[in-house]
Amino acid sequence: MTPPPAILVLGPSALETAHRIRAGLGPCEIHGRAARVPEADVAFEGTAAHLRKLFQKGVPIIGLCASGILIRALAPLLSDKTSEPPVIAVAEDGSAVVPLLGGHTGANELAHRIAEALNAEPAITTAGDVRFGIALDDPPDGWALANPANAKDVTAALLAGAHAQMRGHLPWLEASGLPTAEGGNIELVSTVRVDAGSPKKLIYNPKTLALGLGCERNCTADELIGLVRSTLAENDLTSASLALVASIELKADEDAVHAVAAHFGVPARFLSAEVLSREGPRLKNPSTVVMREVGCPGVAEGAALAGAGPDGTLLVEKTKSRRATCAVGVAREPIDAHSIGRARGALSVVGVGPGSADWRTAEAVALLSDATDWVGYGLYLDLVSDLRGKTREHRFDLGQEETRARHALELAGEGRDVALVCSGDAGIYAMASLVHELLDPEGVAAPVSDAARRVRITVAPGISALQAAAARVGAPIGHDFCAISLSDLLTPWETIEKRLLAAANGDFVVALYNPRSRRRQRQLEHAIEILRAHRPPTTPVVVAASLGRADEKVRVTTLSELDPETVDMMSVLLIGATQTRRAGAAHEPRVYTPRGYDTKARQG
Repeated sequence: MTPPPAILVLGPSALETAHRIRAGLGPCEIHGRAARVPEADVAFEGTAAHLRKLFQKGVPIIGLCASGILIRALAPLLSDKTSEPPVIAVAEDGSAVVPLLGGHTGANELAHRIAEALNAEPAITTAGDVRFGIALDDPPDGWALANPANAKDVTAALLAGAHAQMRGHLPWLEASGLPTAEGGNIELVSTVRVDAGSPKKLIYNPKTLALGLGCERNCTADELIGLVRSTLAENDLTSASLALVASIELKADEDAVHAVAAHFGVPARFLSAEVLSREGPRLKNPSTVVMREVGCPGVAEGAALAGAGPDGTLLVEKTKSRRATCAVGVAREPIDAHSIGRARGALSVVGVGPGSADWRTAEAVALLSDATDWVGYGLYLDLVSDLRGKTREHRFDLGQEETRARHALELAGEGRDVALVCSGDAGIYAMASLVHELLDPEGVAAPVSDAARRVRITVAPGISALQAAAARVGAPIGHDFCAISLSDLLTPWETIEKRLLAAANGDFVVALYNPRSRRRQRQLEHAIEILRAHRPPTTPVVVAASLGRADEKVRVTTLSELDPETVDMMSVLLIGATQTRRAGAAHEPRVYTPRGYDTKARQG
């Protein structure tokens, strides 16, 4: 399924044209330069980098700018014209519409639609499009051309005066200006069967096949893929006509099912037992055993029929291997896979670093950009607001950690792509541990739903506060270190005190998280007392607050001079070990902890 186009706007003068294009095309996003187009759905900084990211993700690009900007940005990425997404240059005032790239993947058709919305003429240069108003090698969504290498020969023959005969249902070709005649020497064929085509015959495969799958728990991917391949081959069916893989919701986390979907390049969709039960009267091989075990009379046939829709039929009855079953349904029209059942949900626990966009990982940016929903503490969501787009936000107050983690899991259980946003690193005093605890049936008193347990979990690391603080002053954690949270909301103070004593005795550099709040005043004082008993008074201490943000403050003091009153909840402290050194000028101190290279050099 082709993603919606991105309309690229570099300045406010092009906004009106962008809105006219969107009104004509339907769902698509306006991407604008962050400083110049604040009204945009998606903000970006570097134009060339943003264009390349969209192009590599296969997003059609409509650039309201000079064509040269698009060409220079994308030229290094050009390789295969049969797979590149459409790229259209549009004049800011809407007077010109020029398809630059993707003539084989929908650019000409998209240019026509844009021109219609703007009351302009597209600058189409492809011969077949100019003569017949259509490109034979560019079928619409829901169709695949089996032999694109022959499209040039067929187009040339038709331009030279040949006529085509159509076999099967080809609605976009039937409505075109192609010359047709009974008995024409060019064939245009619609089929779900295997056919290689020829220089005089183009084969179009409609995405009308729904593959229903059932399998035992932990069935191997090789077995399930092998069963599907043999079933298609035995029935002379082409995998190019597969629209989706479908199964019961219980199999949403079955690796083999997803392996089949990935192997054939189609979505995996999952249906409830209730929905599959409605297909009972149409099953060829209903089973009381399956009904008793999963609540419907058949998984493979039921899923194939549900995927094919009420007007579809069962093309291939249930076939079996040792641990799996499959069946094939066929629809009358190409199937919109995303309207069938739901996807396996995904939850990404994303660490976005201390706050600066410069400190986000590429993985974090990609996961946030692709998510349908963001869940998080309001401040953390604000830190990534430049990536928001049309993402739905679910804001929670500080202290509602379990509530927001549950909410994120249950949203993902509905088939959504959810990002649970954390500051710093997702696994350091953040939400990743809590998410996994909620997924553990023995971890908490109130476990999450079965649907939530089947979601795909990704933990995306980020730059932690202790790393950021260390980087600002040098290398204080260049040798062994540990991190301790002084919050006793979940951990008894007696336990925290034992850990502080152990760290002090072990001569670790100590990072103190959650050092002080309005309610917790004495914990930091106690921690300092413990460390002062095991460290020289001149031990360097780094106090860093609001790292990566406009109000960032980083200062270096000593253990004897550290005043707890100057520390707040937004701070992290790095307290040096006995070997930690301070160097540099007073106004620009450097702090580092040597690893012993000087000793090694003297001994060598």
